[in-house]
Amino acid sequence: MSNNNVQLWQGRVLTEESPYDDNWRLLDDAEKNRAMRIQHETKHKEYVHIHAQVRCLLAKLLNQNPEAIIINRSPQGKPYLAEYTHISFNLSHSHEYYLLAISENCNLGVDIEFCKLKHNISGLVDKCFAANERDYWYLLSEYEQHRFFYECWTRKEAFVKAIGRGIALGLDQVILDIDNMESLLSIPKQCGYASDWFVHTVKAPNYYCAALVLDKPSADIRLSYVCNVF
Repeated sequence: MSNNNVQLWQGRVLTEESPYDDNWRLLDDAEKNRAMRIQHETKHKEYVHIHAQVRCLLAKLLNQNPEAIIINRSPQGKPYLAEYTHISFNLSHSHEYYLLAISENCNLGVDIEFCKLKHNISGLVDKCFAANERDYWYLLSEYEQHRFFYECWTRKEAFVKAIGRGIALGLDQVILDIDNMESLLSIPKQCGYASDWFVHTVKAPNYYCAALVLDKPSADIRLSYVCNVF
């Protein structure tokens, strides 16, 4: 991987076609413990499948055995590679699809969302959108509101994941330029300058939205589609 390259991997969660025991064998103890706490059988299998696939994709890049890769987490929960600190990666999963981003010497976050109808969407807009975003959202038709909500949400979520803080940072403090959705107008002061961050729309399946945010300009972004690694 070149220093300027960002590799995106988009995959479908196909637990019925993926050998559970082989996937389970690749996970470390921390991942297995998190998986065991998921009581819903389907969601448990999805977790095991996705995290095994992530290990396989990282292993190809690093020329390592998947089970030998050491993944640690920051105090805020952001995963990182203990032995390859120059490599950044981030994972998002929603409904039937997941998205993995990998690059070097940068901070990055990615988010994919299934655009399901939400009964409380106006409440989320009031809580998580900035004033300019709220004002614009209320001018839209119902159909347009639905799409714009997810376009904003994925970008905000990708940013807070890149920072490694999560939504507790305050999504309403991550302000998008509604005239150019590839740009941030403002971010929390403790996160630096909005001009240091770059927003990218990611091609997603029908009824999904996806976005990538990173602090590296002029990145060469490549999207690939994952068939099960096994």
